[in-house]
Amino acid sequence: MQAVGYKVPLPAQDPNALLDVELPDPVAGERDLLVEVRAISVNPVDTKVRRSTAPPEGQIKVLGWDASGIVRAVGSGVSLFKPGDAVWYAGSIARAGTNSALHTVDERIVGYKPVSLDFAQAAALPLTAITAWELLFDRLQVALDTTDRGETLLIVGAAGGVGSILTQLARQLTGITIIGTASRPETQKWVQDLGAHQVIDHSRPLAEQLQQLGIAQVSHVASLTRTDLHYGQLVEVLAPQGRLGLIDDPGALDVSLLKRKSLSLHWELMFTRPLFETPDMIEQHHLLNRVGELVDAGVLRTTLGDHFGRICAENLRKAHALIESAKARGKIVLEGF
Repeated sequence: MQAVGYKVPLPAQDPNALLDVELPDPVAGERDLLVEVRAISVNPVDTKVRRSTAPPEGQIKVLGWDASGIVRAVGSGVSLFKPGDAVWYAGSIARAGTNSALHTVDERIVGYKPVSLDFAQAAALPLTAITAWELLFDRLQVALDTTDRGETLLIVGAAGGVGSILTQLARQLTGITIIGTASRPETQKWVQDLGAHQVIDHSRPLAEQLQQLGIAQVSHVASLTRTDLHYGQLVEVLAPQGRLGLIDDPGALDVSLLKRKSLSLHWELMFTRPLFETPDMIEQHHLLNRVGELVDAGVLRTTLGDHFGRICAENLRKAHALIESAKARGKIVLEGF
């Protein structure tokens, strides 16, 4: 099968950073689906792994943790899907990635693709939707109803992939007031169009901008990027007993700063359930189906920002470079081999 992978960690601009390769077709395990990949999207985790993780000598590492496609075969223990089903999912970081024509994935972390989206539009959502849902409702414990409880959510990096769907989930499914951050006019408009009540610039002091909006403190923070840069400011703007959730990889954080306000710190990694095969792993199947229903009902929309053409090494190198520039808006999608 056709695939895109790498042999050694290299900068995205290097022609050998990602390579077009031919690999053996994968075989579905007992609870696996064998999926014909139609479209993929690129996430920051792809670039982090490419830069830092070398495959064993002589082997090819295939990246990619978002896909939409068609089920072509199922394992002997599969009960949720059948060949011919259109699906979407984010895979497992412990297995080969989705940048391949065929891919195997555990059925418990797969959902039915929304019928209202094409494959490219659908591929933009799974990883970020799972991350945003788990962060908002499981980690930050925002109530899943539209009652106004006087709470405020600050989303740092709201124009990125996770921020784009998190903003929608918070606006459509909760009663919380949303303050998104973005640093450029085009990304600020993007965040506002997705449903943020207010948008501020994370390259400027946060507390001062919040005060200008008449907001003294916020009850919840979702820090999606550069937590190490903003950490002191986030502690400052959080109300006593507030919640701080993050998804990035900051250096050491001084948790003692949280004590005076009794702040809680929550980490979200959507790969935890499939990585450890937790007893509630199937919740990601249910979650993706719920998000798909919301998309088909017109409540949520795709976060596709850029379509980079077919799935090949050259286009994926360009996608990685754009993500590393921190100037991407929404999700970058590629489609077809």
